[in-house]
Amino acid sequence: MQHSARPLLPGLHQFTPHRFADARGYLAETYSARVLAAVGITDVFVQDNHSLSARRVLRGLHFQKPPYAQAKLVRVVTGRALDVAVDLRAHSPTFGQHSAVVLDAAIGNTLYIPAGFAHGFLALEDATTLFYKCSDYYHPEAEGALRWNDPELNIDWGGVVEPLVSEKDAAAPLLRDFVTPF
Repeated sequence: MQHSARPLLPGLHQFTPHRFADARGYLAETYSARVLAAVGITDVFVQDNHSLSARRVLRGLHFQKPPYAQAKLVRVVTGRALDVAVDLRAHSPTFGQHSAVVLDAAIGNTLYIPAGFAHGFLALEDATTLFYKCSDYYHPEAEGALRWNDPELNIDWGGVVEPLVSEKDAAAPLLRDFVTPF
């Protein structure tokens, strides 16, 4: 697992595992607390989530409010997804800005998203499976969201203008109506 120097918003990190391949397939180390600690990530992950989505399904932009805020370590196991993280940290110079990364099962890259960011993704292929580790348990009363197509966020969802979204995500608040809990 190697850390990528690709420019992302402060706090976000991308990792790509080294694959040891032969005629049988490959072996990859997909999680290493030692590699994460080397770049200052010391979160303890307590919950794993697994999500299956059809092409054009958009989930997000979700977050958990303090004291149950979650850092996430996200990767795609099958397919590809456009993964987006929006900075919601009140005193951050990048508040309201986002980074987008294509997570691809073919290369196995992983995105670390610290607490204080909203997270969402768009499935770019059918049967796209996301697997992500969370640093806190899900608490329904701490759930929060921002609208995926907020013009102020100006997220380019790869040209997809009519994704499949839940009613709840379609009705999420806009950034201008949002008071950050972070």
